[in-house]
Amino acid sequence: MLRARMQLAVLNPGGRDPEQHFTNGAGAPDDSTHAPVNYHAYAACTNGAFYDDAARIPESQRHVLLLRRDLKAARRALRELLARGKKVAVSWKESGQHQVAKQLEGSDALLLFREICAEANAALSSTPELVPLYRTAGARVAEFIPTPYAVDDARWDFSVPLDQRSGIFVGTREWDVPSRNHAVALKQACAMGVPVTAFNCDGRSGRKKLAALGCEQLRVVEGPLKYTEYLRAMAKCRVVFQLDSSAVPGQVAGDALLCRMPCIGGNSAVERLAFEGMELEPLLHDDAAWREAVETSQTRARESLSFTAVARRLGEFFGSL
Repeated sequence: MLRARMQLAVLNPGGRDPEQHFTNGAGAPDDSTHAPVNYHAYAACTNGAFYDDAARIPESQRHVLLLRRDLKAARRALRELLARGKKVAVSWKESGQHQVAKQLEGSDALLLFREICAEANAALSSTPELVPLYRTAGARVAEFIPTPYAVDDARWDFSVPLDQRSGIFVGTREWDVPSRNHAVALKQACAMGVPVTAFNCDGRSGRKKLAALGCEQLRVVEGPLKYTEYLRAMAKCRVVFQLDSSAVPGQVAGDALLCRMPCIGGNSAVERLAFEGMELEPLLHDDAAWREAVETSQTRARESLSFTAVARRLGEFFGSL
């Protein structure tokens, strides 16, 4: 695993997520706390912690991953941490291409971002697409390390037998973000002639849009749900399908890994690492092809996306600073 078991502190100064310690790694699934996914997973895979206040990070945690959409708050926290002798890597919390473009649309934001990148020890990107951005903004070191998923922890195995699964789970939900391609994904899924499950988190307006598809085999789940309930709803399907072209880190694909099922159609970092080269239609009807896809994706995930694999990479990355 790690040399001296580096415990990473992930900091979102002034953020809404409360302080959370991952002394037991991923821990058992517990909907009363934030799941060990996305940027919380960087902390969880190293038995570290997630903070909302730089002052709360103890001296024993020397390595910090700093996140913040508010760049002024990020700069203040960065300077405080550097003054305390911490090694700090910066990263966008919302790191889809459309999200970063929105966050950098003003000149003040661009200047602040360049200052932060130049002053930090490094930048850690949850997608390969953002590495050149960090470098051209002045980061001395910039590296892509994917957000990990606890595929190597039996407590986070949400699989169900194949004979209890049917149809397609549409992984996207946002109608108003063009790069999500949500409506197109729904139409393509409904044309496959199998049951389709989709979430509605938009109340009446969302129900009207889904009804307008005229898809008789569509099953609508009213959300949002607690995370474990959401995973159990996903696991009832054979395949996750989406056409998200936002180049996001890939939580939907990571969720599919926890449910031991394929995720097809998007371009997230996790999808490309775990599900590259897989096609939708054979997985809907060919049990042998489905089992092979699950086995292949789990093998790939253990090698590059598991808590063990990503903890090792984080140790090497921060250890080199």
